[in-house]
Amino acid sequence: MDFNKRLDADCALVENFLSRCFVGREQYADLYDAMQYSLMAGGKRIRPVLTLETCRMCGGNVEAALPFACAVEMVHTYSLIHDDLPCMDDDDLRRGKPTNHKVYGEATAVLAGDALLTAAFEMMAEHRAGLSAERVLEAMDCLSHAAGAAGMIGGQMLDMEGEKRPLSLEELKLMQSLKTGALISAAAELGCILAGGSDTQRQAVHTYAQCIGRAFQVRDDMLDVTSTDEVLGKPIGSDAENGKTTFVTALGLEGCAALVDELTQQAVQALSVFDEPDFHIWFAKLLAGRDH
Repeated sequence: MDFNKRLDADCALVENFLSRCFVGREQYADLYDAMQYSLMAGGKRIRPVLTLETCRMCGGNVEAALPFACAVEMVHTYSLIHDDLPCMDDDDLRRGKPTNHKVYGEATAVLAGDALLTAAFEMMAEHRAGLSAERVLEAMDCLSHAAGAAGMIGGQMLDMEGEKRPLSLEELKLMQSLKTGALISAAAELGCILAGGSDTQRQAVHTYAQCIGRAFQVRDDMLDVTSTDEVLGKPIGSDAENGKTTFVTALGLEGCAALVDELTQQAVQALSVFDEPDFHIWFAKLLAGRDH
């Protein structure tokens, strides 16, 4: 099977669905324009692909999972809009384009992020046809926990703390598991939940996603040192300029490369409970070797 084609097909489903989410909204048009600007600004769509493919791996209905996959992408996009604000990372570029606040102003950018966050849960509630109330509720619980103070937001607080003082390696791992890993894990777990997967399957999916999420962040830290603005689509070297502790500062480039390999192997091993994990294995290796 050509997994590149399957990935392209999944991304096309996501792009098509997201492109129609806020069309024709005339009231507060600037707000919806700002939301759509960042939502459709490109990106790898890693999280929604994980939702769709995990649902498929667990024997579920991919079409029913699509709105939930796109809800995760809305949460992710809101976090990027807020991360780029002057009060956070103060970045001018995201995915090779001016950041949201550079185009629409800080106030509208804040509101666009807020609106995308709430729209995500509205999306899940409105597109529940064919799914039991228990599965929808469990999916909402999973995503809200990952996006909140016990997950992504808590990780952002630790990231800000890291601008004031060096973080230990254990603190760095905790920050990653919350800021990046929590939402990646939730994306994969949603697919399992919506498919009615077992507790054993969900734990395996969680372990897999945590491993590829950490490998993704380690690789990201490496690219911030070795890549270029043009290839990465955002300014490189910003971590060093802000005095942040990263996996590169903690382990060096060679140590990071070894850790990415180790985490990818652990991710693959976690999938042993599934009959057809081939796409997930391929996807983990694809992310480990990415150059942007």
